[in-house]
Amino acid sequence: MKQLIIFILLIIAGLVGYVKYSQYKRYNSPEINYKTAKNLDVAYYNQELVLNYYQAVSNLDGYVMLQWSANEIDVRTPEEDTNKTKIAVDGYAKKLAKIKYYETILENSLQLKEKGLSNKEVQFIEENGLDLDSYNKKLNFDKIKNLFDPKVNLYKGEKNAIIYEVQKRLIVLGYKIQKDGVYRIETLEAIKKFEEKNDLLADGFIDVLTLEFMFQ
Repeated sequence: MKQLIIFILLIIAGLVGYVKYSQYKRYNSPEINYKTAKNLDVAYYNQELVLNYYQAVSNLDGYVMLQWSANEIDVRTPEEDTNKTKIAVDGYAKKLAKIKYYETILENSLQLKEKGLSNKEVQFIEENGLDLDSYNKKLNFDKIKNLFDPKVNLYKGEKNAIIYEVQKRLIVLGYKIQKDGVYRIETLEAIKKFEEKNDLLADGFIDVLTLEFMFQ
Protein backbone atom coordinates (compact mmCIF):
# COMPACT_ATOMS: atom_id res chain seq x y z
CA MET A 1 0.00 0.00 0.00
CA LYS A 2 2.82 2.35 0.92
CA GLN A 3 4.55 1.64 -2.35
CA LEU A 4 1.35 2.38 -4.28
CA ILE A 5 0.97 5.71 -2.52
CA ILE A 6 4.60 6.60 -3.34
CA PHE A 7 4.04 5.60 -6.98
CA ILE A 8 0.89 7.75 -7.22
CA LEU A 9 2.74 10.67 -5.64
CA LEU A 10 5.54 10.27 -8.15
CA ILE A 11 3.03 10.33 -11.02
CA ILE A 12 1.38 13.45 -9.61
CA ALA A 13 4.78 15.11 -9.15
CA GLY A 14 5.68 14.21 -12.70
CA LEU A 15 2.46 15.68 -14.07
CA VAL A 16 2.92 18.87 -12.04
CA GLY A 17 6.52 19.10 -13.24
CA TYR A 18 5.45 18.63 -16.85
CA VAL A 19 2.81 21.34 -16.58
CA LYS A 20 5.32 23.71 -14.98
CA TYR A 21 7.89 22.89 -17.64
CA SER A 22 5.33 23.48 -20.44
CA GLN A 23 4.43 26.82 -18.92
CA TYR A 24 8.09 27.73 -18.60
CA LYS A 25 8.79 26.64 -22.15
CA ARG A 26 5.83 28.62 -23.47
CA TYR A 27 6.72 31.88 -21.78
CA ASN A 28 10.50 31.55 -21.83
CA SER A 29 11.38 31.05 -25.46
CA PRO A 30 14.92 31.02 -26.86
CA GLU A 31 16.48 34.41 -27.68
CA ILE A 32 13.95 35.97 -30.03
CA ASN A 33 15.33 39.47 -30.57
CA TYR A 34 16.36 39.96 -34.19
CA LYS A 35 19.94 41.10 -34.66
CA THR A 36 21.64 42.10 -37.90
CA ALA A 37 25.30 41.76 -38.78
CA LYS A 38 25.05 44.62 -41.27
CA ASN A 39 26.20 48.19 -40.66
CA LEU A 40 23.22 50.49 -41.24
CA ASP A 41 22.82 54.22 -41.76
CA VAL A 42 20.55 55.31 -38.90
CA ALA A 43 21.11 58.93 -39.99
CA TYR A 44 19.53 58.15 -43.37
CA TYR A 45 17.92 61.17 -45.07
CA ASN A 46 14.47 59.56 -44.85
CA GLN A 47 13.97 59.05 -41.12
CA GLU A 48 10.51 57.60 -41.69
CA LEU A 49 12.16 54.61 -43.36
CA VAL A 50 14.48 54.17 -40.38
CA LEU A 51 11.43 54.19 -38.08
CA ASN A 52 9.68 51.67 -40.33
CA TYR A 53 12.74 49.45 -40.11
CA TYR A 54 12.72 49.42 -36.31
CA GLN A 55 8.96 48.81 -36.30
CA ALA A 56 9.44 45.88 -38.69
CA VAL A 57 12.06 44.40 -36.35
CA SER A 58 9.72 44.83 -33.39
CA ASN A 59 6.86 43.23 -35.32
CA LEU A 60 9.07 40.29 -36.24
CA ASP A 61 10.17 39.74 -32.64
CA GLY A 62 6.56 39.90 -31.48
CA TYR A 63 5.51 37.41 -34.15
CA VAL A 64 8.24 34.95 -33.21
CA MET A 65 7.24 35.19 -29.53
CA LEU A 66 3.54 34.80 -30.32
CA GLN A 67 4.07 31.68 -32.42
CA TRP A 68 6.24 30.20 -29.70
CA SER A 69 3.99 31.00 -26.74
CA ALA A 70 0.65 30.27 -28.46
CA ASN A 71 1.60 27.38 -30.74
CA GLU A 72 5.03 26.25 -29.50
CA ILE A 73 6.39 26.82 -33.00
CA ASP A 74 9.88 28.21 -33.45
CA VAL A 75 9.35 29.74 -36.89
CA ARG A 76 13.10 30.24 -37.34
CA THR A 77 13.96 26.54 -36.97
CA PRO A 78 10.67 24.60 -37.14
CA GLU A 79 10.78 20.99 -36.01
CA GLU A 80 7.52 19.91 -37.63
CA ASP A 81 6.12 20.05 -41.13
CA THR A 82 2.42 20.52 -40.39
CA ASN A 83 0.19 22.91 -42.32
CA LYS A 84 -0.05 25.13 -39.24
CA THR A 85 3.74 25.30 -39.05
CA LYS A 86 4.05 26.08 -42.76
CA ILE A 87 1.61 29.01 -42.44
CA ALA A 88 3.51 30.35 -39.42
CA VAL A 89 6.88 30.04 -41.16
CA ASP A 90 5.51 31.74 -44.29
CA GLY A 91 4.34 34.67 -42.16
CA TYR A 92 7.79 34.88 -40.60
CA ALA A 93 9.49 34.83 -44.01
CA LYS A 94 7.37 37.75 -45.25
CA LYS A 95 8.15 39.85 -42.18
CA LEU A 96 11.84 39.00 -42.46
CA ALA A 97 11.88 39.94 -46.16
CA LYS A 98 10.55 43.40 -45.26
CA ILE A 99 13.40 43.87 -42.79
CA LYS A 100 15.98 42.76 -45.36
CA TYR A 101 14.55 45.27 -47.84
CA TYR A 102 15.06 48.13 -45.39
CA GLU A 103 18.51 46.86 -44.44
CA THR A 104 19.65 46.84 -48.07
CA ILE A 105 18.71 50.51 -48.43
CA LEU A 106 20.31 51.57 -45.14
CA GLU A 107 23.45 49.51 -45.71
CA ASN A 108 23.93 50.96 -49.21
CA SER A 109 23.43 54.49 -47.88
CA LEU A 110 26.11 54.00 -45.24
CA GLN A 111 28.54 52.64 -47.81
CA LEU A 112 27.99 55.73 -49.98
CA LYS A 113 28.53 58.03 -47.01
CA GLU A 114 31.76 56.21 -46.19
CA LYS A 115 32.89 57.28 -49.68
CA GLY A 116 32.23 60.91 -48.76
CA LEU A 117 28.67 61.45 -49.97
CA SER A 118 26.10 63.49 -48.06
CA ASN A 119 22.46 62.69 -47.35
CA LYS A 120 21.46 64.97 -50.21
CA GLU A 121 23.76 63.17 -52.64
CA VAL A 122 22.54 59.75 -51.49
CA GLN A 123 18.96 60.92 -52.06
CA PHE A 124 19.84 62.15 -55.56
CA ILE A 125 21.41 58.80 -56.47
CA GLU A 126 18.41 56.82 -55.25
CA GLU A 127 15.79 59.08 -56.85
CA ASN A 128 17.58 58.98 -60.22
CA GLY A 129 18.40 55.28 -60.16
CA LEU A 130 22.15 55.79 -60.39
CA ASP A 131 25.04 53.79 -59.03
CA LEU A 132 28.10 55.54 -57.58
CA ASP A 133 30.09 55.25 -60.83
CA SER A 134 27.26 56.80 -62.87
CA TYR A 135 26.84 59.53 -60.29
CA ASN A 136 30.54 60.41 -60.42
CA LYS A 137 30.38 60.50 -64.22
CA LYS A 138 27.44 62.88 -64.02
CA LEU A 139 29.30 65.14 -61.59
CA ASN A 140 32.29 65.16 -63.91
CA PHE A 141 30.11 65.96 -66.91
CA ASP A 142 28.34 68.77 -65.05
CA LYS A 143 31.71 70.34 -64.26
CA ILE A 144 32.80 70.07 -67.89
CA LYS A 145 29.47 71.39 -69.17
CA ASN A 146 29.87 74.41 -66.91
CA LEU A 147 33.09 75.21 -68.76
CA PHE A 148 31.18 75.39 -72.03
CA ASP A 149 29.71 78.75 -72.96
CA PRO A 150 27.59 78.58 -76.15
CA LYS A 151 28.07 82.32 -76.59
CA VAL A 152 31.81 81.86 -77.01
CA ASN A 153 32.79 80.82 -80.52
CA LEU A 154 35.70 78.39 -80.59
CA TYR A 155 37.81 78.83 -83.69
CA LYS A 156 40.99 77.26 -84.99
CA GLY A 157 43.88 78.19 -82.75
CA GLU A 158 41.62 79.06 -79.80
CA LYS A 159 42.86 77.87 -76.40
CA ASN A 160 40.21 76.99 -73.86
CA ALA A 161 39.66 74.73 -70.84
CA ILE A 162 36.71 72.98 -72.49
CA ILE A 163 38.91 72.12 -75.47
CA TYR A 164 41.44 70.54 -73.14
CA GLU A 165 38.74 68.38 -71.49
CA VAL A 166 37.37 67.36 -74.89
CA GLN A 167 40.86 66.39 -76.03
CA LYS A 168 41.34 64.29 -72.90
CA ARG A 169 38.07 62.51 -73.55
CA LEU A 170 38.79 61.94 -77.22
CA ILE A 171 42.14 60.37 -76.33
CA VAL A 172 40.36 58.02 -73.90
CA LEU A 173 37.97 57.10 -76.72
CA GLY A 174 40.92 56.16 -78.93
CA TYR A 175 41.56 59.28 -81.01
CA LYS A 176 45.23 60.15 -81.44
CA ILE A 177 45.47 63.90 -80.96
CA GLN A 178 47.56 66.34 -78.99
CA LYS A 179 46.33 67.33 -75.52
CA ASP A 180 47.13 71.01 -75.07
CA GLY A 181 43.79 72.81 -75.00
CA VAL A 182 44.34 74.34 -78.45
CA TYR A 183 41.60 73.95 -81.05
CA ARG A 184 43.73 72.68 -83.95
CA ILE A 185 42.51 71.07 -87.13
CA GLU A 186 43.31 67.62 -85.73
CA THR A 187 40.97 68.26 -82.79
CA LEU A 188 38.25 69.50 -85.14
CA GLU A 189 38.64 66.42 -87.35
CA ALA A 190 38.55 64.11 -84.32
CA ILE A 191 35.34 65.76 -83.09
CA LYS A 192 33.87 65.45 -86.58
CA LYS A 193 34.67 61.73 -86.70
CA PHE A 194 33.13 61.26 -83.27
CA GLU A 195 29.98 63.09 -84.38
CA GLU A 196 29.73 60.99 -87.55
CA LYS A 197 30.10 57.81 -85.51
CA ASN A 198 27.29 58.86 -83.18
CA ASP A 199 24.94 60.11 -85.90
CA LEU A 200 25.30 63.77 -84.91
CA LEU A 201 25.75 66.83 -87.11
CA ALA A 202 29.37 66.33 -88.17
CA ASP A 203 30.72 69.85 -88.19
CA GLY A 204 33.64 69.37 -85.81
CA PHE A 205 32.40 72.05 -83.42
CA ILE A 206 31.67 71.63 -79.73
CA ASP A 207 28.05 71.90 -78.60
CA VAL A 208 26.01 70.58 -75.66
CA LEU A 209 24.69 67.55 -77.58
CA THR A 210 28.17 66.50 -78.67
CA LEU A 211 29.40 66.91 -75.09
CA GLU A 212 26.56 64.76 -73.72
CA PHE A 213 27.34 61.93 -76.13
CA MET A 214 31.06 62.25 -75.55
CA PHE A 215 30.90 62.13 -71.73
CA GLN A 216 28.01 59.75 -71.19
